Amino acid sequence: MPQIAPEDINVRVIRPEDFEALVEIDAQVFGTRRPEYYQRKIHTALEKTGRVVTSLVAEVEGRIIGFIMGEVYLGEFGIPESTATIDTIGVHPEFQRQAVARKLMEEFLTTVKAAGVRLIQTRINWNDWGLLRFFEKMGFSPAKVINLELKLE
Repeated sequence: MPQIAPEDINVRVIRPEDFEALVEIDAQVFGTRRPEYYQRKIHTALEKTGRVVTSLVAEVEGRIIGFIMGEVYLGEFGIPESTATIDTIGVHPEFQRQAVARKLMEEFLTTVKAAGVRLIQTRINWNDWGLLRFFEKMGFSPAKVINLELKLE
């Protein structure tokens, strides 16, 4: 596994040409390719005017090694204050546990805070202990909401 120093990690705004790298990292982490999902996410992140771009990539020597994707909501869903969500985060397996996700999260937090956001939400599978620990270390705690679902047959 290549070792990197945190100062060698460059975090920048996502670009359309990052598409394949995101799909590949996601496939390595989760075991399935989801190109349609990432095509839609990149389009949403970059093509709407007036949107705060919160989708970021981490790279080392020009190679994308991680990403974080989210959105800022300015009063949508009946919530009066500005909020943000994190819906996707991924780090290439070779670079996990080397502060990549932390650097991505710190830049994400700086961006949304500058946009006036004071609340960030995300959803995590109950048994994804590694991700739960990461978000806890970043200061997240359980929300006071109930997640409801209806299975359609």
